[in-house]
Amino acid sequence: MNILFAILIFGFLIFIHELGHYLFARKFNVEIEEFSIGMGPKIFSKVSKKTGILYSLRLLPIGGYVSMNGEDTESESENAFGNKPVWQRIIITAAGGVINIIVGIIVMCIFVASSPQLGSTVIAQFDEDALSVQYGLEVNDQIIKVNGTRVYSSTELLYEIMHDGTEPIDLTVIRNGEKIVLNDVKFGTEDSEGIIIGTPDFFVYGVEKNFKNVAQQSFGYSGLAIRQVWESLWDLITGKYGINELSGPVGTTEVIGEAAEQGFIYVMYLGALISVNLGILNLLPVPALDGGRIVFLIVEAVRGKKLPNDLEAKIHYVGIILLMMLMLVVTCKDVVNLFK
Repeated sequence: MNILFAILIFGFLIFIHELGHYLFARKFNVEIEEFSIGMGPKIFSKVSKKTGILYSLRLLPIGGYVSMNGEDTESESENAFGNKPVWQRIIITAAGGVINIIVGIIVMCIFVASSPQLGSTVIAQFDEDALSVQYGLEVNDQIIKVNGTRVYSSTELLYEIMHDGTEPIDLTVIRNGEKIVLNDVKFGTEDSEGIIIGTPDFFVYGVEKNFKNVAQQSFGYSGLAIRQVWESLWDLITGKYGINELSGPVGTTEVIGEAAEQGFIYVMYLGALISVNLGILNLLPVPALDGGRIVFLIVEAVRGKKLPNDLEAKIHYVGIILLMMLMLVVTCKDVVNLFK
């Protein structure tokens, strides 16, 4: 069942990603040769009598593609991808990742609206021997900012303290209608699977749902999902996280299974996170990813002419090899962890 859930989620996210490329390619009258979901041998394929486009479903649910005339080679057709204006090619290339992000945000809003109760940022009570009390926090304080970052929900508050709370942090609170800044508030820390995190030492009140709360928390959850990607990448670069904290399809499948045990709403939330992650990561300026292709298109716009196709192809090829090597290492690590 875990594998089935993973295939369904990844398949849907791949579909909407490729659909983004496809829709804007059609919008700009680019000649499309094939729209494929999955990689490897074909399971099903059909050629549209109206457009001549081949639609394929392939065996391996690890990707997909929209094959366009003139995408990687020269073509004399005016409707070839390579002969379209640069701005149109940038939009087509970026559309997949952008739609993943938009869909992730929409699903996040549905998740918040479907939740039985929302968590506030107002402190209801403290743990016994809570450390933060010693630095000025009080019951009924509404925490609105953590180190300058606005928080609207208990989930955002929890994340900020876990992420930044390993060091003293500044908290902005509303107390008796007055805004107060508490500087250098300390929390306890713990080791979570090799990562040191801050530990909140209080509980918060729940809030009844209304349009304002749902809108605020949907906005906050979506912003948090986007920030988590960038902050996680930065933490990897700076060494806060190591290779052991990365997960590939195998590790993600295990997490999806754990979410499924808690209920469909948690699968929905995880799917939204994965969608946002997929969109942002795909737009990074890395060779072989859409973001890397966009960089070449921007260079073309600045230079006024294309870089040689063979040079771009070689750079993307190196990028693919490096990404596949990283994926192999992460997958092997995930498989080993299954047996621990």
